[in-house]
Amino acid sequence: MSAGPSAAPGSTATALRHVLGHFVTPLLMCIGMGLAYLGAFHAPEPHDLRVDVVGSGPSAQVLAQTLQDRSNGALSVRTVPDRAAAVNHLRTQASYGAYLPGKQPELLVAGASSDTSATVVEKVFTKVAAEKGHPLKVTDTAPTADGDPTGQGIFFLLVAVSIGSYASVAVIGGAGAVLALRIRAVLAVAASLVVSVIGVVFAGPLFGLVDHGLGGLWAMAWLYSAGILLIGVGLHTFLKRWTTLGLMVLFVMLNFTSSGGIFRPELQPGFFASLHSFWNGAGFVEGVRSHVYFGGHALGGHVLVLVLWFVAGLALMGLAGLSESKRRKAAAHAAAVGTVAGTGTGAGAVETGGGTHGPKHAVRTGAGAPIEADAEGEIEEEMEEVVGV
Repeated sequence: MSAGPSAAPGSTATALRHVLGHFVTPLLMCIGMGLAYLGAFHAPEPHDLRVDVVGSGPSAQVLAQTLQDRSNGALSVRTVPDRAAAVNHLRTQASYGAYLPGKQPELLVAGASSDTSATVVEKVFTKVAAEKGHPLKVTDTAPTADGDPTGQGIFFLLVAVSIGSYASVAVIGGAGAVLALRIRAVLAVAASLVVSVIGVVFAGPLFGLVDHGLGGLWAMAWLYSAGILLIGVGLHTFLKRWTTLGLMVLFVMLNFTSSGGIFRPELQPGFFASLHSFWNGAGFVEGVRSHVYFGGHALGGHVLVLVLWFVAGLALMGLAGLSESKRRKAAAHAAAVGTVAGTGTGAGAVETGGGTHGPKHAVRTGAGAPIEADAEGEIEEEMEEVVGV
C-alpha cells in the first residue's frame, strides 16, 4: 500500500521559493513600522513649544527670559498683558500653556489641543511654582468630552477609519479587479460612506469621544476615507500586490506618526513635524479638534488638506483609467496577431479574457488547452497581506 502522495522535489522547491519571495512584504512592513513609530515616538522632546507668562511688569519679563534661557530651545516663551489674552492664545492654539505668577500661581492649558503638550507644560511650571514655595493651580480652558479624558480618542478613531479604508482597497482592487474602473470608483465611494458612518457611531453613540458636532466629524471622516480609497484603487492598477505595502507607508507609517494625535509636532523630530502641515491624517485630527473644541478656528485649512488628498485620488483614478485603456488595446492587438499566426500555422493562438475590463489572460498552447493565470491565488495573497497596526 502507498503511504500517500508526496510532493515532487521540483514542486517543493518552487513552492518554497514562492513562500520566501512573499516574506519580502512582511519584513519591509516590520522595518518600515519600526523606523516610523520608533522614529516618531520613542523619545519625544519639546522644541519651540509656545507658552505665555501673564504680566507686563519687569518681573514677568525677567521670568519669561529666564525660562527661555533655561529651556535651551525647548520652549518659546512670550509675555501677554492679561488673562484674557492668554486664554485667546490657548483657544486659537497659538500657545499651549499660560502661567499667571503670584502667591497663588495658576497655569492655563488647553487639554483638547494636546494632552501630552499640556502635561509637558504642567511639569515645567510646577517646578517654577515650587521654587517660590507655592502650589500650582491648573485650569483647563478647553477640556475634552467625558468619553475622551486623554484627548487621544480622535487619534484612535483615525486608526479605525484608516484601516477600514485601506483594507477595503484590497477587496476592490483584488476581488474586484475584473470590474470596470468606473464601477470600482463607485465601490470606493460607497465603502468610504460606510466606513465614515461606522466612525461616527464609534465617536458619538458608542464611546462618546465627542459630545457635539457629529455632522462635521462625519463629513471629514468621509472625505478622509474617500481620499484613501480613491488613491488606493488608483495605485492598484500600477502596484498590484504591492499596493497594500504602499498604502501602509502612506496611511500608517507616515500618517499616524505625523497626525498629532499622540504628540504634536512641537514634541516630534523635524521630519514628522514637517509632515504634520500637509498630511491627511493631521488634516483629519486637527480638523476634528478645531470643529469640536476650538470653535472652528483654522478649520478651513485642515479641510483643504483633506480636499487636496481627495483630488489626488481622483487624479490617480484618471491615470489608472488611461493606463488600463492602453493595456486593453495592447491585449486586443496581441490577440489579433496571435489569431492570425495561429490560423496560418495551426500551432496555436493567444486569447484574452475579461472583455473590456480584462486583467485575466489565457494562453492557448499548440495542444489546444487554455492555461489561465491563477488570479484567485493572487487575490487571496493580496487580501491576506492587509494587516492592522
